[in-house]
Amino acid sequence: MDLSPAPFHQLPDSSETPAEAFWLRSDDDVRLRMALWRADDPTETVLLFPGRTEYVEKYAPIAAILTELGINVLAIDWRGQGMADRLQDNPRPGHIVEFAHYQLDVVAMIEAAAGLNLPEPWHLLAHSMGGAIGLAALMNGLPVQTATFSAPMWGINHAPMPRPMAMGLSRMASRLGRGGVSAFGTGGNGTYLLDEPFRNNLLTGNADAWARLVREAAAWPELTIGGASYHWVRQALDEGARLTAEPAPDVPMLVTLGSRELVVSAAAIRNYAAGWPAGRLLELEGAHHEVMFETPDLQQQFLTAFVDHIRGNGPAMQMPAAAGA
Repeated sequence: MDLSPAPFHQLPDSSETPAEAFWLRSDDDVRLRMALWRADDPTETVLLFPGRTEYVEKYAPIAAILTELGINVLAIDWRGQGMADRLQDNPRPGHIVEFAHYQLDVVAMIEAAAGLNLPEPWHLLAHSMGGAIGLAALMNGLPVQTATFSAPMWGINHAPMPRPMAMGLSRMASRLGRGGVSAFGTGGNGTYLLDEPFRNNLLTGNADAWARLVREAAAWPELTIGGASYHWVRQALDEGARLTAEPAPDVPMLVTLGSRELVVSAAAIRNYAAGWPAGRLLELEGAHHEVMFETPDLQQQFLTAFVDHIRGNGPAMQMPAAAGA
């Protein structure tokens, strides 16, 4: 696979080592971007699958922790967000033609990881929408030794409307040629981090981490997107139903869920995790949707569980603190 250098952004006061960033192309000719954080003496590699609206720069503090532990981190901008190609003329709505197309991005990422000779074993770390993409990839034979999910989107919290209404509106919008428009209740063309005050946010209880995310969104507006399109909503609902009707993959799995989760369906996570033979559900009291960017105690609980999971449930480790968290 042909990889060429791509931009990687940092805040002016950042002390973190910048990632190597690359352009790559999927089999259907969509340009994607990856970021690679290399450990000094790596023993394994984490494939980081971000959530909807996210870009690779967001995960620099997490990568800084993991690389100190000898773990390489490879993250991707999915099609339609970050610096990857947008899929329609209006770049603001989060849009997808078919949810299965994200698997083309996964294939490109795996081919690139192999071409870069990243050390094995490989491990999946997937957040939110990345958790739906990651579960589908596992079902397709993703070559990882373990899988860890942070608030995976195996179902969506349907507030402010019930699922049947959301599906009906999405179908109607598509029939009327409005499938690419931001769906009601998903944020329009704005940027959630810039439009929502900290006190009302659904992502984190960590004011410092929130402030960093806001600074990043303000500094790099071209990386941000707005609400989800009607067609994305329909595809995401269908994908969640499809995935959770399938048997769990035969891969050791850790999934974390915060008690204050209001973005994805907590019931869908609990139900599917309960049927995963090699799975463990870790519920974190007080955590919101973004446990990797939560208060230091919650973040440490997650990262300790994650590292113990990928290293065979060894003794608990004291994690270094993430910058800006």
